[in-house]
Amino acid sequence: MSETTSPTSSPGSADAVRIGIVSVSDRASTGVYEDQGLPALRDWLTRALKNPITFKSRLIPDDEAQISAALIELVDAGCSLVLTTGGTGPSPRDVTPEATLAVAQKTLPGFGEQMRQISLRFVPTAILSRQVAVIRGNSLIINLPGQPKAIQETLEGLKDADGKSIVPGIFAAVPYCVDLIGGPYLETRDEVCKSFRPKSAIRPQV
Repeated sequence: MSETTSPTSSPGSADAVRIGIVSVSDRASTGVYEDQGLPALRDWLTRALKNPITFKSRLIPDDEAQISAALIELVDAGCSLVLTTGGTGPSPRDVTPEATLAVAQKTLPGFGEQMRQISLRFVPTAILSRQVAVIRGNSLIINLPGQPKAIQETLEGLKDADGKSIVPGIFAAVPYCVDLIGGPYLETRDEVCKSFRPKSAIRPQV
């Protein structure tokens, strides 16, 4: 498991956070082609969050036992958020949702429903995607699509030419969810993804 720290974060201004990022791919994990999932996740999260981030990353094959083990390891390592990419389609080797549900204590169906709604604006085959989101302990685990463009669209949502939100991305709900399960206070950059919290849950600015 590799670990990196976000280079653009400013320690002291926001809670430090550990985030697990997992790319699931038989071919990328064996070096057949270069993995694009981990760089896409790292880039988007670094742009979207004000928090100092320590990334714990894994590149693993489409193997249910290995995926489940990696998720448990990342949760146990203190990652309050774990994002996976890849392995969510209908083919026999796509087992990321099964591996994720196997370690779940609670499921959050709305995340998968919203991701499919966003992707359906581009391709009808979005209904074949099987992403799930679950809670394990004090950690939120979310399966994301496999392509960098789809990762950004589902996290960030869709905007018009003036930058106004058309369809909210799933990350708008992530900070408050992490609050509710006992995680750190995540602060987003509004120009990338404006998060939503009830007024009672918003931390006063220092």
